[in-house]
Parts: sequence; C-alpha cells; structure tokens
Amino acid sequence: MSTALETRLAATGRGEAPAMIETRGLRRTFRARRGDVVAVAGVDLRVAAGEVFGFLGPNGAGKTTTLRMLATLLPPTGGEATVAGCDLRREPARVRERIGYVAQGGSTDPALSARAELVLQGRLYGLSKPEAQRRTADLLRAFELEACADRASGTYSGGQRRRLDLALGLIHQPRLVFLDEPTTGLDPQARARMWDEVRRLRDGGTTVFLTTHYLEEADALCDRLAIIDHGQIVAEGTADALKRQVAGDVVLLGVHGDPAAAAALLAAQPFVREASRENDRVRLYVERGETALPAILRLLDGAGLALETIALSRPSLDDVFLRTTGHSLRDET
Repeated sequence: MSTALETRLAATGRGEAPAMIETRGLRRTFRARRGDVVAVAGVDLRVAAGEVFGFLGPNGAGKTTTLRMLATLLPPTGGEATVAGCDLRREPARVRERIGYVAQGGSTDPALSARAELVLQGRLYGLSKPEAQRRTADLLRAFELEACADRASGTYSGGQRRRLDLALGLIHQPRLVFLDEPTTGLDPQARARMWDEVRRLRDGGTTVFLTTHYLEEADALCDRLAIIDHGQIVAEGTADALKRQVAGDVVLLGVHGDPAAAAALLAAQPFVREASRENDRVRLYVERGETALPAILRLLDGAGLALETIALSRPSLDDVFLRTTGHSLRDET
C-alpha cells in the first residue's frame, strides 16, 4: 500500500479505504460460429480508493475485456459491479462522468494539436471554454507537452503521444482512471516517465486501475494486483504477499543427459518443497538456497548427472504466475 494512502487512512482512523470498484461474478461471453466463448469467467474484485491496482496476465487472458466492461464500453453478460460509487448496469452515464479511460491503442487525432484535443475533450465533458482552456494549460505543463502543444500530434514521439493520451483521460479530473497497457511500445526512458506520472496520480489521491503484461511494471507500480488467466483471477494481493506464497528460494538447473531423472531425484529430498521439469531445465523451490546448493551438487554428482548451469533467485511475480497458472508469463510475453 502506498505511503500516501496509508497516511490518509491513519488520518481518518480507518483500517481500510472505501471501495472505488467492487465486482461480483462479472462475466462476459462472446458469440462465435463454433459456440460461445467465455472471455471473463466470473470476476470478484475490490479496488480501494487511492490505490494503484494492477491486472497482470498474458494477451487474451481477459484483462482488456474486464477493463472495457468496468469503463461501460462493453456490457457485462452477467454479474454486478459498482464503479466510482455508481451501479455499472443502472447508471452507466454517471460512471462515465466519474472515470477516465486510456485505451491501449491510444485515441489521439494525428491531425490535431495537443492543445486543440484537450480543449475539445474538456468541452465534451461539459467544461466551459475558459475552464477547458485552464485545465488544458495545467495538463500541458504537468505532462511537459508545452513545447509541442500547438503542433499536430502525428509528429509526436511515442512517449509524447502516450502522455497526451493520459492527459485526455484526466481533463475532467476523474476520481478513477483506467489505463490499458499504458507503456506498451514505449522505450525505457518513456516508460520510466509514464511510471512517474502514474505515481504522481496516486499520490494526488486518484485511483488507478491498470492492465499490464510486464512483470517489472506490476512490481514497481501496483499497491495490489490480481493475476488473471483464461478469464479468471487466480491470485490477488500485494506483490510481496504473492511472492511469499512461493515458499523459499528458486533454483534453476540446466542438466545434461536426463533432466527427468534429475527432477525425480531432487523432488525426493526433504529440503526441496517442489520440483518441476521445463524442457532441459529443472526448477526447484527450496527453503534456503544457500544451504541447498551444496547438497544439490553432491546428489547430481553421485548420480552421474552432469550439471551445465545453475541459478539461484528469490521468487518473482513470474514464479507466482507459473505456480498459479502452470505456465510462465515471461516466456509468453
């Protein structure tokens, strides 16, 4: 949980922030020639006000579909949801008034300047012309777009266009912002700047719900996150709490000859909590890696199994994803 959010909770004497999003059994099914396709299979979520909440999963897992339902862009097939204090099904117009949405593909018009687009967006949200111009000036300054503000956005860099996308979603000062894959396609410098903007929003009290398939992005930005796979949430919590569920350290072995025999041998050892084979590699979860390594080397040597590589690491979000879904998000990405 963020320091800013903890401070606000302490000041109010509450142990839990009010909910900005609550869903119960949220579902979405699409019709296809070969039958119905379940994209989201009953999602239950609670996102607290003032936090950055992340949806982590591979492409096709149901992240964007869930986001589009919560943003009123796609009607749910089943279930219920409350978004920004409004019923998703009964009050979609009020939901739209209170949220900002930044799509994965962006929404800028390459023929218009940032200033023109922001003023237009503000007017569409009901701001007076002077108010829209004032908000536009504030956002151009905040997102460092003043130098290119009156140039057609088609001439912008990828990072500038993405910052403009975010500014468009914030023109009406929403309480909740949805960001769908906010840094896809950005270079490392532009990605770092976008991360800074998300943190600044959170510190200002805005709730941010983002989807990503980048492990490091979820780890760095999210106060809490949910791992989604095949339309279902398979794990939820803080990054640290999810990593703690993967007990101990991770040892990855490259074994020449017979990895299956190595996996069977090591799985039977009392210091190994779990062993699995990944092609020619063996993945182990052990209590303490520094004491397990010498024992592993002795066992493999005694069995005549040649060790090619060995790596020791603390559990990562990819390890959490692997244990909860049976496949690696990093490999899929």
